[in-house]
Amino acid sequence: MIDLATLATYVAVVLGFVFIPGPATLLTVARATSSGTKVGIATGAGIAAGDIFHTVMAMVGISAIIATSAMLFSIVKYIGAAYLVYLGIRAIIEKTSTDPAAGALAIRAGKAFRQAVLTEMLNPKTALFFLAFLPQFVRPENGSVMFQLAALGIIFVLLGLFSTVVFAVSAGGLGAFLRRNPAVLKWQGKVVGAIYCALGVRLALQQR
Repeated sequence: MIDLATLATYVAVVLGFVFIPGPATLLTVARATSSGTKVGIATGAGIAAGDIFHTVMAMVGISAIIATSAMLFSIVKYIGAAYLVYLGIRAIIEKTSTDPAAGALAIRAGKAFRQAVLTEMLNPKTALFFLAFLPQFVRPENGSVMFQLAALGIIFVLLGLFSTVVFAVSAGGLGAFLRRNPAVLKWQGKVVGAIYCALGVRLALQQR
């Protein structure tokens, strides 16, 4: 079991981390603003699912392979960056209805969830973060290391999901107001696409 002092410190650090706006926050806010709260929450859930994947990878040591292999790190990084840019270009070129009464969402929740899962899974920086961050709070004297890593990963995922839901609800309310404006409807896809492209370029330029 994880001792209470370590757990309290970990939760405090993670809360500070997940509420600092980053790529996950930007993706969630962009989706919630353009397509509604439900889609924003689905995006956050997809990011959480991707983080569960990285937790498992950290537990079994596959993330360590990415950390020590420059070629593998670069391959995963550029695949992830290309996927983000692809999503961005699609959002930019797709035509969006400017009729506020149409009520159509720019993207369905299921599709947003799947895209977010892939985006998070293909981010090697997240893999390295889990590999470097979680072990700092593992104490061998507290029992099974695997159990502690799993518990810490699940806590991170739940707190991260909580933060993205908060951002999605806030941005969804703002988006509902903005989408009543035809000019906003016309440009929302281009703004979301630009955010995705910028995140893709940012990922491609990141170093280990």
